Amino acid sequence: MRGSLCVVRFSQLKSGPYFLERFIFFSSTRAQNQTSRLILHSDKAGIVLAVTSRIWITLPFLLASAAFAQSTVPAGYKAVPFLSDKPVHTFKEAPKLQLEKGMDYVAVMETSKGRIVLDLYEADTPTSVNSFVWLARHHYYDGILFHRVIDKFVVQGGDPNTLEKDRNKWGQGGPGYSFGLEVRTKLNFEAKGVLGMARATSPDSNGSQFYITLDKVPNLNGAYTVFGKVTEGLDILDKITKYEPPEPKGTPDKIIKVTIAVKKK
Repeated sequence: MRGSLCVVRFSQLKSGPYFLERFIFFSSTRAQNQTSRLILHSDKAGIVLAVTSRIWITLPFLLASAAFAQSTVPAGYKAVPFLSDKPVHTFKEAPKLQLEKGMDYVAVMETSKGRIVLDLYEADTPTSVNSFVWLARHHYYDGILFHRVIDKFVVQGGDPNTLEKDRNKWGQGGPGYSFGLEVRTKLNFEAKGVLGMARATSPDSNGSQFYITLDKVPNLNGAYTVFGKVTEGLDILDKITKYEPPEPKGTPDKIIKVTIAVKKK
């Protein structure tokens, strides 16, 4: 297929496999746009392909695409469905507790610098995790910037005001509701990669903003909620552009999407 370009799009089925929803073929002499069915799933032997119509793509390309699709959530976890098709940034009240008992929750955060996987502490800080999961399932974090990134301190994000041009408002936004602290003596900001809730002066002002530590920050202990930690992508944290608002120069990195996934404990 020299001189050609293939574009594919995958959709995940409820049962787990991936469906090749659309196949587009371009060449210098003709264009072909067809819908083709391709089921991709994995077992102990690796990736299994089941093609139901003729597809002009090489096997290595398919394998690479399949591996990328399967890596959306960590092995053993199942993605939780979104609750909206588009981002929702304003809510009238905090969500009711919707976390499933006996399930372990993780968040897969795709950023402009790479993927970060966060283990969420649903048992220790259910209110904070429940809110984060609720917002993520409404695409709340899609496109939001990391508006405060300080070396050896934190990467902070979660403010929908960063979708606006006025940088003086960055760091002041939220989801329309707030909740209190969930401080636990066993959970501290003792290392790089700790996930915490950001807030204003009031201890009851937790909302959508969060931060991830870039080093151990003991002065935050007891004053802010720890509700998770990075299990994959610590190196990505170092790549996120340093920035503090309202500095007019600089282009902060952003969150592309947050996907919630679960598995039985």
